[in-house]
Amino acid sequence: MDELALSPYNPKLEIGDVIVYDSTLRDGEQTPGVTFSLDQKVAIARKLDEMRVPQIEAGFPAVSEREKASVKAICDENLDADILVLSRITKEDIDASVDAGVDMVLLFIGTSDLHIKHKFRKDRKFVLDKVINGIEYAKSRGVQVSMSAEDTTRTDLEFLMSVYMVAEAAGADRIGVTDTLGCASPEAISFLVARAKEAVRVPVSLHLHNDYGLALANAIEGVKAGADAVTTTVNGLGERCGNVPLEQFVAVMKFMYGKDLGIDTTKLKEISDMVESFSGVSRSLIHPLVGRNAFSHESGIHVAAVLACPLTYESMDPRLVGNERHILMGKHSGLNYIRKRVDDTGLIATDEQLSEILDMVKVLGEKKGRVNDLEFREIVASVIRPVLTT
Repeated sequence: MDELALSPYNPKLEIGDVIVYDSTLRDGEQTPGVTFSLDQKVAIARKLDEMRVPQIEAGFPAVSEREKASVKAICDENLDADILVLSRITKEDIDASVDAGVDMVLLFIGTSDLHIKHKFRKDRKFVLDKVINGIEYAKSRGVQVSMSAEDTTRTDLEFLMSVYMVAEAAGADRIGVTDTLGCASPEAISFLVARAKEAVRVPVSLHLHNDYGLALANAIEGVKAGADAVTTTVNGLGERCGNVPLEQFVAVMKFMYGKDLGIDTTKLKEISDMVESFSGVSRSLIHPLVGRNAFSHESGIHVAAVLACPLTYESMDPRLVGNERHILMGKHSGLNYIRKRVDDTGLIATDEQLSEILDMVKVLGEKKGRVNDLEFREIVASVIRPVLTT
């Protein structure tokens, strides 16, 4: 159950605790076309809690009364996980969040000159004043506060550090590095986290988007640079191209880098299936770790080796992430697997018959892509008909 066959060149990370705060119910639901019902949100929150995800971002209460009610329903579940919500820096947003019963409010404000000029039509002092007033008010309401700089990765560095230091001085419990457009490289994230860690003493969180396919790599580099918390979403859902996938980040940290985040990886496939069903957003067949093809084999050379020792073509036991192995038949199948499948039926086939069965499997595989069990049985019956009728 704990078999691993990883590269011996993988480093082991000597880092402190890293908190996963999952945003499937907030940023994940902001995936265009995705809306979770109240029951679905509660079910996802329960499953995340069962997996020991330490923090759950349950929503954006100020969006609507329905959203606020769903956040309150999750808070009323009395889960072990801390419940977090997103909030603009307004009294109304903060009150809606606190009244729902949350543990932490995630305040955010645009800090890049692009945002300041075109969204606010103000100056940098406006941003600093909002940060101070928002944090002080939220703290007066008795909740923990995280302060994120929206569009961190396009913000002037000196001003960014000023925002973080002002936030810390105002009482923020955590500050956030946010790659809002997923347009920063791993090196950029590493640099920004390191500078933030030099500027403030409070924990630093990461919220990363996947527009260039670098969210997971950026999360790893950010953690190596000292980030204390990482936003994830199940299956990588989220705005545009999504966020850091929960299943990949947790598994990579545990199995590849030797850093167990305390989350039950054997339930990763289960939560992935649940969110796929509820969201209506299908995973790719080749989705890492939890996809249908993650531990599937068709090539005759691979199948023969896997049947002898699975670790030849699997770096881990699929059960470690709640998945299972699939041996498929198609145009790439080999004679060894055909022989095994025929033997499993209790039938006896000559070498000539096995070769004929293999040829027919390959022909059908070229037409359809895969040969299912019923089709295989029909092929076997057509070749070994004398045995079947005696």
